[in-house]
Amino acid sequence: MNIATTLLQQAADRPDQPAIIEATRWGDLRITFAELDLASALLADRLVRRGVEPGQRVLVMLGMSINLYVALAAVLRAGMVAMFIDPSAGRGHLKACCRAAPPDVLLGTWKAQLLRVVHGCLRCVPGVVYPTLFGPPRTELRNPSCEVVPCGAEAPALLTFTSGSTATPKAAVRTHGLLKAQQTALTEAIDLQAGELDLATLPVFVLANLAAGVTSLIADADLRRPGNIDAGPVLNQIDKHAPTRCAASPAFFQRLVEVCEREHRSLGSLQQVFTGGAPVFPDLLERLARVMPDGAPSVVYGSTEAEPISHARWTDITPSDHAAMARGRGLLVGLPSPRIQVRVVDPDRLPAGVMSPALLSSLCCGPSEPGEILVTGDHVLKGYLHPRDDLETKLRIGDTVWHRTGDCGYLDDRGRLWLLGRVGARIIDGRGVLFPFAVECAARQVRGVRRAALCERGGKRVLCVEADSPESVDQVRERFGDQIDTVVPLDHIPLDRRHNAKVNYPELRRMLDNT
Repeated sequence: MNIATTLLQQAADRPDQPAIIEATRWGDLRITFAELDLASALLADRLVRRGVEPGQRVLVMLGMSINLYVALAAVLRAGMVAMFIDPSAGRGHLKACCRAAPPDVLLGTWKAQLLRVVHGCLRCVPGVVYPTLFGPPRTELRNPSCEVVPCGAEAPALLTFTSGSTATPKAAVRTHGLLKAQQTALTEAIDLQAGELDLATLPVFVLANLAAGVTSLIADADLRRPGNIDAGPVLNQIDKHAPTRCAASPAFFQRLVEVCEREHRSLGSLQQVFTGGAPVFPDLLERLARVMPDGAPSVVYGSTEAEPISHARWTDITPSDHAAMARGRGLLVGLPSPRIQVRVVDPDRLPAGVMSPALLSSLCCGPSEPGEILVTGDHVLKGYLHPRDDLETKLRIGDTVWHRTGDCGYLDDRGRLWLLGRVGARIIDGRGVLFPFAVECAARQVRGVRRAALCERGGKRVLCVEADSPESVDQVRERFGDQIDTVVPLDHIPLDRRHNAKVNYPELRRMLDNT
């Protein structure tokens, strides 16, 4: 099999339907499924002629665009491995990733090729310059020779990296078989239907769109910083094209909601909104629901190694669920995907590496009992490029590999998953165990509190809050006085660079140490 076959099947099923629509300074640019097939074949042919061989790593450095997906389809159909590094993560991240998995080729624009000059880790990597704009293929090149290269299900297809926010970035290799399973799970979880128009912001969801025959309208925004986007152009796209669905970071939707509320407008045609990649708190979902006259939002929980794990629709969250979140019961993320198995276990008693089924069973927590979330399934990454990286997050039980998410949570008596925050962020002291989301989620229910973050400093429980007024901070102090030692108001709680929505706890601790 080759996952490119799935992506390009739509060229036969709906050749003239737009596959991707991209806003440019010259107006909207479109590529049909048939044109995507042909353009990717031309680029694959060029890579082969340049001597790039099946199995070699092609570092693709293109922004979210038609070009990106032409390049990805070309690399996959030629049997090569598409390698991606988050450009927003900084020079140190790029260096660490290239050290972990040296690329064989850099595919990108002239600007991207300059990285080979300024970064020593790329200096010896040959480059292939990509055209700056997709255009109709020239007549003499309408019959490229590059067919889809057959690959086994275990052949590597996509190489990405964990964020490295809590450790050295790990090289995650998705095989052709895993990508196929992931697309199937995503299609079911978010109910993709051929012919729909999706406002696209997340690369993995565009892959699922291509396989399902869904047209992707790339959001007119700098998606490297979702928390800082200019919402105006995106809202204009919604008015112009009338997409019916969108999946994005909560920070992206936060920006849209702020403008909608300020300008008394709505998200118009959007009927289904899926948000994840970072904690999605109920106050954001409620605000989203208010500006969606024809639909409702959903939260999707997953990770680099397992996407999706679970999801919950706003309409399925009951008043008693909201009350539980306000009481500090954590963050509801819904029923697990039917294609995944979930266990919640005691993280402090888990061994590294291999364990028996009996031991796993003995460590499993009961309903509503908190522990670390473990997952396994066909679309869950079985291991990293380097086996040494498996020791921290992979457990092997016979032929089954379980992934340690590093997240604390529990399963309620209805089998729904609730999140409590990172295992490493919980506070364990003489008063017991305090989980970040138990406090942060509840604190955000206080009027005027925009964000909250729990940490431990000098043996004390510290809750940092961004709030609109001193009165809101006082309410937090009164509400959590029996659980928290100190409430610290901050103008800005530091967030992760990738999603602009996760609390950067190491940076937060540094800020507190310097105040």
